[in-house]
Amino acid sequence: MLRTVLSLFAAIFFSVTAVFAQSLQDDVVWVQLEARPSLTEASANIRSYAQRMDDVNGFSLGGGWYAVALGPYSRADAENVLRVYRSEGLIPIDSYIALSRDYRSQFWPVGANLLTNPESITPNAQPEQSASVEIIEQSVEAAPEPTQPVVQQLPDETVGQARASEAQLTRAEKMRLQEWLQWAGYYNSAIDGAFGRGTRASMSNWQADNGFDATGVLTTLQRDTLRQQYYAVLEGMDLQVVRDLDAGIEMLVPLGAVSKTNAEYPFVQYDAANGPAKVLLISQAGDQNTLFGLYDIMQTLEIVPLNGPRERKKNSFVLTGQNGQVISHTEVSLEDGEVKGFTLVWPNGDEERRTRILDEMRASFTRLGGTLDPAAGDSAAQGIDLLAGLQIRKPKQSRSGFFIDRNGHVLTTAEAVQSCSKITLEEDYDAKVAVLDEALGVAILAPVSPLAPIDVAALRDGAPRIQSDVAVAGYSFEGALGAPTVTFGKLADVKGLRGERELARLALEIEPGDWGGPVFDAGGAVFGMLLPRDAQSAQQLPSDVNFAVNSDALRALLAQEGINTGLASSAQSLAPEDLSKRASDMTVLVSCW
Repeated sequence: MLRTVLSLFAAIFFSVTAVFAQSLQDDVVWVQLEARPSLTEASANIRSYAQRMDDVNGFSLGGGWYAVALGPYSRADAENVLRVYRSEGLIPIDSYIALSRDYRSQFWPVGANLLTNPESITPNAQPEQSASVEIIEQSVEAAPEPTQPVVQQLPDETVGQARASEAQLTRAEKMRLQEWLQWAGYYNSAIDGAFGRGTRASMSNWQADNGFDATGVLTTLQRDTLRQQYYAVLEGMDLQVVRDLDAGIEMLVPLGAVSKTNAEYPFVQYDAANGPAKVLLISQAGDQNTLFGLYDIMQTLEIVPLNGPRERKKNSFVLTGQNGQVISHTEVSLEDGEVKGFTLVWPNGDEERRTRILDEMRASFTRLGGTLDPAAGDSAAQGIDLLAGLQIRKPKQSRSGFFIDRNGHVLTTAEAVQSCSKITLEEDYDAKVAVLDEALGVAILAPVSPLAPIDVAALRDGAPRIQSDVAVAGYSFEGALGAPTVTFGKLADVKGLRGERELARLALEIEPGDWGGPVFDAGGAVFGMLLPRDAQSAQQLPSDVNFAVNSDALRALLAQEGINTGLASSAQSLAPEDLSKRASDMTVLVSCW
């Protein structure tokens, strides 16, 4: 062991009796140190452990996970190994004893096969000795040096034979080898199929790290070992070619993770029994307008998160969306009047497997004749929030606002734009917060692209009479109705309950979606903006008691920011339908995503 390790094994005596030999697999145990979701990461950690101790092994656990374990040992030996290595800090404190049946296959040392060939398990064993482990204290100076793991080599080619077999490879196969070496972290040059000094050096380094002679020429066995390492991450994914004649698409699909659930034009859907994984085959007849329309529609779906790159070209588009739960990737193209493509949705945090599956799907995607029938699908699930059975993305919350100048600036409540990754007006136009006055409870939004409002608010000069008729315009049901509603009531007071002069008290029933909407007098002039109810207050006011920031306070804030607004004075009362028309032209849905 290392000279820096204190109190290690000075002597370990093993005995293998006849009974033990007959039931070896049942009695063999391992000390599992850790499990990793990446073969590359597990291999790197194994090499680190192997520099400090003997008997290091790597096993596949299935499901894309890989274990680092010490052994094989009898249970008594394993308990002593576990105790001593833990006390010396050589292994993680949560290491534990595992059984052979916990593992699927061995990938380290290369060529070792201690799971399916139990008769080969005799590490450090001496026949006819007692089956006990004796641990003796020994000084640092007398500690033996570590040894490298023993690799069980299978019969293989000579260097000359390896060069001959390598010469039979096509350029595509050579490029594939370079891709595998690049994935393994040994090659960082061009994928060109030319085996120059860089490729030879990467082969040599890979051979040395995997227990082979570092010749710089991979034998047939070594190429196969590298290939197995590369594809080990896909174990359990059951990638199979799916040939869907209805959609006119053929491609590899990870049927170990998803299975076909339904076809709802223009999607053939494959879903996971548990978890967010999903595959869509996309197929419909159409032209460039169809392609561009699909590009817009896909971005409204819950399976395509807002954050991520988007690229739309003349005859194709790529959408990538990512949040804390999933990464979604969509590729679609237009050829000969057919719009076809696919979507892969995969759990976030499993990037190595996701990119590998995506590469396989992309490389195998093949267009067949025909497109999905527009009548395809008989899903019983219906709803305004569903598109072809897929959930349309909904904002975290939606509130109301109103245009206050011809440049498209919008007044709304500060509560409407708290903790938003994206803000939209009418769900179609992006906006940003230009001013946020939390003390007043008001936000001013600026559209990202120029807008031309149908009408803008004219702020009333002074307050209406107490007990006069007033109205609030807003998206009471957060956009479900597609247009604002108008709620009528009375002006209860021209100040707040504590005498706040910037407030007006209203007597009317409203919904949270109305917050931020304009408050009108009977003649259609805006004299305030509706504020949210204070959910944190210890006082529970009657439901018809609500408050608005008055027009004087709004005008002062706007003037401070250099925004000019129209001025309205008292006018003749409008009929309810005329007031509703004016309100509808200036009120806007503000959504927080």
